[in-house]
Amino acid sequence: MDLPVLGAGVIAFAVFAYVTLDGFDLGIGILFPFVTARGDRAGMLKAIAPVWDGNETWLVMGGGGLLALFPLAYAIIMQALYVPVIVMLLALVLRGVAFEFRAKTRGHHGLWDRTFAVGSIVAAFAQGSVLGALVQGIAVTGRGFSGAWSDWLTPFSLATGGAVVVGYALLGATWLIWKTEGALQQRARDLARVVAPATLLLILLVSLWTPLLDASYGQRWTAWPRVLLVIPMPVFVVICAAVLWRGLALRREATPFLASLGLFLLCYAGLGISLYPDFALHSVTIAQAAAPRSSQAFLLVGVGALMPLILGYTGYSYWTFRGKISAGDGYE
Repeated sequence: MDLPVLGAGVIAFAVFAYVTLDGFDLGIGILFPFVTARGDRAGMLKAIAPVWDGNETWLVMGGGGLLALFPLAYAIIMQALYVPVIVMLLALVLRGVAFEFRAKTRGHHGLWDRTFAVGSIVAAFAQGSVLGALVQGIAVTGRGFSGAWSDWLTPFSLATGGAVVVGYALLGATWLIWKTEGALQQRARDLARVVAPATLLLILLVSLWTPLLDASYGQRWTAWPRVLLVIPMPVFVVICAAVLWRGLALRREATPFLASLGLFLLCYAGLGISLYPDFALHSVTIAQAAAPRSSQAFLLVGVGALMPLILGYTGYSYWTFRGKISAGDGYE
C-alpha cells in the first residue's frame, strides 16, 4: 500500500471538509456588513451557532496531519507562509470571541458585529492567499525554504484571497437560504444573486491565470491520463453554475447551497490535479516529504479509528439541528 498517497488523501479530505463546512460560517460573517437589521444578524448567527466551532475540527486535523505525516512539507510550508497562517489563526480567534461576546453584552453589538465581520473577512482572505502561494510555488533549496518571508504576497495570491472571500460569501448566502425564512431568506437570496456571478468570474480568472504562472501547469493538465480528468471540469462547472442559478430563480432552498458546494469541489479537484504529486509547485513531492513508513502506518491506524468518530458526531450535530431556525433560540 502507498502510505504517503493515502496520508495525503486523508489530509486533502480534512482540508476540503474544513473549506466547505467552515466556509459557509465564515461566509455568514463576510455578509454581516450587508445585513443591517439587528434581528436579521441574530438570525444569521443562529443559523451557524450549533456547528461553527465543530467545523474547525477539520482545520486542526489537516494541520496536525500534515505535521505528523509529512513533517518536511510542514516545515517548508509553515516557514514560507508563516505570516498569512498566523494572521488567519488570529482572525479565527477574533471572530470566535466576537461571536460569544455579542450574545453576552448589551450596548456593544455594533463593536462585536464589526469585529465578527473583520475576523471572518481576514481569515477567508488569508486562506485564499495561502492557496495562491502554494499554486505559484515555494522556493526550496535542498530540504529547506530559501525564499523571503514576503514571497507569498503577489498579485496572484491577492486575487485568490479575494476569490475565496467571495466564494465563502456565496456559501454563506446559500446556507442562509436553506436555514432561514421570511425577510432574511429573501435578503440572502438577493445577496446570492450578486456573489454567484462574481464567484464564477473569479474562478475563470484564476483558472486562466494559473497556467501563466509556470509552463509545468500546462504540461500537467495535458499529460495522460490527467487530461481525462481536466477535460470534463469546465463542463461540470457550467452544470453547477446552471443548477445554482436555476435554484435561485425557482426559489429552491437546498439546491443553491449544494450547487455551491459542487463548485468548491470542482475547484479543489482542479487544484489537486495541478499540484499532484507536489505539496506546492517546485517544492517537495509527497514521497520526499513523508515521515518514515512505520510512523505513517502508526498514525494512519489512529486516523482510521478517529475519523469515523469525527464524521459521526459531525453528522449527528447537523442532523440534530436540521430544519429552519426559530425565534428565541439563543444568540440574540
